[in-house]
Amino acid sequence: DAKPVETKKIPVGKNIFLEVQGEKRRVRVEAEVCLREGLLEQLMTRKRTKEHEAILAADIDARELHLALTLAGAEPGKTVQFRPKLVAPTGTSVKIFLEYKDKGKDLRVPAQQWIRNVKTKKDFHADWVFAGSVLIPDPFNKKNKPFYGANDGDVITVVNFEGACLDVPFLATKDNADLDFEAHTERIPALKTAVSVILEPVVEKKK
Repeated sequence: DAKPVETKKIPVGKNIFLEVQGEKRRVRVEAEVCLREGLLEQLMTRKRTKEHEAILAADIDARELHLALTLAGAEPGKTVQFRPKLVAPTGTSVKIFLEYKDKGKDLRVPAQQWIRNVKTKKDFHADWVFAGSVLIPDPFNKKNKPFYGANDGDVITVVNFEGACLDVPFLATKDNADLDFEAHTERIPALKTAVSVILEPVVEKKK
């Protein structure tokens, strides 16, 4: 019998791990539920930034999430462009799953199930793309490391942001009212529930 391939878990940064299982690579981020109802701009934010518009918050440096995704084979694309014309975010497609315990049971659901369209009440309809955020030089000291835009809170977004690390692969701007998303409250466990956010880049097999 073929033995199941063991999963190696390699820490990349605080609360961020690269998991390697044979050929497969994925990223695990330890987060917790910070919001269960209301309109969303993010699926996951960075702790102490935008918890009022994200379901999950993680105590991480988004720059290390970026690194972990590249180690898992994802390639950053471009964040949304607003000028000269609107261009949707690009990058390697990433499937996101949420793992948590409920009444002692281990559960795993696609992240889309916790987000729904305000108008249609349907589940969120897309995977995410690794837009890769932006580096912002320190205006006061060029020698300092540039600031990684997603550390402002736009780690995994459902509305396009110029600093997003992971964004949606379509134009979802703040003024597009048809694309308002809200937390699907009944499906989200209690506040402070620990959730592992599993990011699986969809990487083309090398020929």
